[in-house]
Amino acid sequence: MSMIGCPEHRKEDVEKYTSQGWWPGITLGAMLDKTADKYPTKEAIVDDRVRLSYAELRDKVDRLAAGFMKLGITRGDAVLLQLPNWAEFLYSYFALQKVGGVPVLLISGYRQREVSHLCKLTNAKAWIVPDKYRKIDYTSFVEEVRQNNPQLAHIISVRAEAENSCFSSSMEGLMEKELTEDDKQKLIAGSPEATDVSHIVPSGGTTGLPKGIPRTHNDYICNIDYLHKVGEMVPEDVCLLVVPVGHNLALLNVVGAVYVGFKLILLDSTRPVDICKAVSSEKVTYMPMVPSLVRRVLGSEDIKEHDLTSLKRISAGGEPSPPELVKELYDRLGCKYINEFGMTEGLLLRTRLDDDIKVICETVGKICCPYEQVKILGDQGAELPANTDGELVTTGPGIFAGYMSNPEENKKSFTADGFFRTGDLARIEDSGNIKITGRIKDIIIRGGENIGPAQVEDLIRLYPGISDVVVIGIPDKDLGEVACAYIRPASDAKPDLEELVKFMEEEGASKLMIPERFEFIDVIPLTKAGKNDKNALREDIIKRDEQSKG
Repeated sequence: MSMIGCPEHRKEDVEKYTSQGWWPGITLGAMLDKTADKYPTKEAIVDDRVRLSYAELRDKVDRLAAGFMKLGITRGDAVLLQLPNWAEFLYSYFALQKVGGVPVLLISGYRQREVSHLCKLTNAKAWIVPDKYRKIDYTSFVEEVRQNNPQLAHIISVRAEAENSCFSSSMEGLMEKELTEDDKQKLIAGSPEATDVSHIVPSGGTTGLPKGIPRTHNDYICNIDYLHKVGEMVPEDVCLLVVPVGHNLALLNVVGAVYVGFKLILLDSTRPVDICKAVSSEKVTYMPMVPSLVRRVLGSEDIKEHDLTSLKRISAGGEPSPPELVKELYDRLGCKYINEFGMTEGLLLRTRLDDDIKVICETVGKICCPYEQVKILGDQGAELPANTDGELVTTGPGIFAGYMSNPEENKKSFTADGFFRTGDLARIEDSGNIKITGRIKDIIIRGGENIGPAQVEDLIRLYPGISDVVVIGIPDKDLGEVACAYIRPASDAKPDLEELVKFMEEEGASKLMIPERFEFIDVIPLTKAGKNDKNALREDIIKRDEQSKG
């Protein structure tokens, strides 16, 4: 059953991936059942309120699935899912998988503009949301979203502090009744196919409103399978999830826990003290994170106060991993560091546990799925040889089929032979390891010469006293565009600009690699996807220039 607006994989690819067994032919709901049958009494999930076995998790999921069916939510219906790192996220996500509903993952920070846009894009029938979360009062804009989306029939509250007329029902109410035999039969009859869309995740772009990225049960489980094989995850592992569940980085591990059968700890806090306490008390063996959060934990005194010896590996993606960060982690914690690069669209790259530190510091490893292909294309679309920079493109059983209701974007995003254009500059080394060297749209063209911002950033990060750096292009009347480096110094550090430039020259940097302008900043702004916001910095430079003229 195809979902309106969601592209389908090419027929020849479906036949190939199915016949070769690269697609498992199982749904995410059935996957939960399989794991619960295998490990019924094993702890599955822990959050701030519950501690559940796999059998108990399945019971809650099935009760909620029956509740969804009574609301009329069935196969192919999109449902906005906007929850933080709570167990209710798993209940909702897997209950929708049981009935064939399609979760649309929203990060907690989305407000009416993004929520309304994604509701309209996916034609969502329901919205699962708290009444309040931290500083956001969702009830303040529920009505606006509803007015812009007349098809939105149900607003379902989670952990609401009091009854509110803007909600049509509560998750707690939908789950309160025991399953009947009739409920069980309806769940079986209403289950989806493995080729159906399993969920939709908004793109994390820095401009415009998010695009919808649909994934099927088949292609997403393919991602999960090979990602966790590379990470060597086993049922005895304990995973601490700190990154928000609304992001694909987190979802890969939510679904991965159920696929592999390991224990998942959901932590609704990014404070180093809370992370260290959780690692110590739950004997955490694995943490997926972003490098900036790893840096915060390593810089905290809390790591000295807690026993973190259970921690065997940390994976980090979403932004570059500076070599000094990797080395510090090895020195301070002694656990493995997995440098990774992942896209919601499906491509997953990871260093291996037995890679040497040079590979981990300088590359993002190899493709996780051996049946996927990657290659590097030049400006004219021809494949480039190893060790040459160009656009990274990919195809295979773990790659999505295209953006939702966006034919123009899909036309630009795929090559004629079906390779997805990642928009990233990269090179494939002789070893097969891949190094990300920048973003195509981030390229700075200075007097006709191309500058890759990521390369400049990597060099500046080597200088002592620098916590982070972002390089952007700014207009120049003579050269068209020049580089500007926004630098966030480390605590109490005051980097000397002349010494920094001298250092870059001594490291062999060409004139192109040394920015014409440097700005020091206390906080580098982030996008809603948690990445450095280059658009905000471009706006900041304009304001600075206007103020200097005034």
